Amino acid sequence: MYVPRLLPGLRTGMLTLLCLSVLGHAADHRDSPSAVAEPAADIADIFVWTTSDTSRVNFALTVPAALFSDAVQYVIHVESAPAYGEAGSEVQIICEFEPDQTLECWVGSDDYLKGDASSEIGLESASGRVRAFAGERDDPFFFNASGFRNTLDMVNDAAPNLDFDGAGCPMLDEATSSALINALQDNGEAVDNFAGLTAGALVLQIDASLLTGSGTILAVWASTHRRG
Repeated sequence: MYVPRLLPGLRTGMLTLLCLSVLGHAADHRDSPSAVAEPAADIADIFVWTTSDTSRVNFALTVPAALFSDAVQYVIHVESAPAYGEAGSEVQIICEFEPDQTLECWVGSDDYLKGDASSEIGLESASGRVRAFAGERDDPFFFNASGFRNTLDMVNDAAPNLDFDGAGCPMLDEATSSALINALQDNGEAVDNFAGLTAGALVLQIDASLLTGSGTILAVWASTHRRG
């Protein structure tokens, strides 16, 4: 089966570790001029979790655009290992879109699907081991800007007087910790500043056997690359 090669990268999403039962996510919302200039190539979030029986792994990659670009490869890298810190192997999930939003995805060299993935039930590969959805959805990331700014101000004010442990983490007493949490929650009045905003969502459900060749500890990250 033909698998496209990766071209020079545009954007990279953060790493998340998954031990086949744990939810992970990483956020990267429009934090550079290049991302603002080409939002369909920017990775806003990558969420990873499993089905309750751990037989399948779910991925949700979002971009701050209503449509996916036909000039971009969207790639999810899944590294499997038998234990934390041990060497393993990587499977690349490479997805591309046509101007009409037809989706084409390769899961390593083992599975493939192509077609319209915009319906509620999504698109399934011939083997039934891969299912995909692609379309516009509410942005799932919750961000309370006011609480974040208040907490940041408190941290900046307290920083000169903080003590740090051997790992470089600040040592906070219970009162200070509670005050920071309260500030982050805006005194219990936290507002989601992303409410009502939408994102392009590429959602995949993949049989775990396609991803766990070297073990059930997965490290996941995502990148975008130019096509052609």
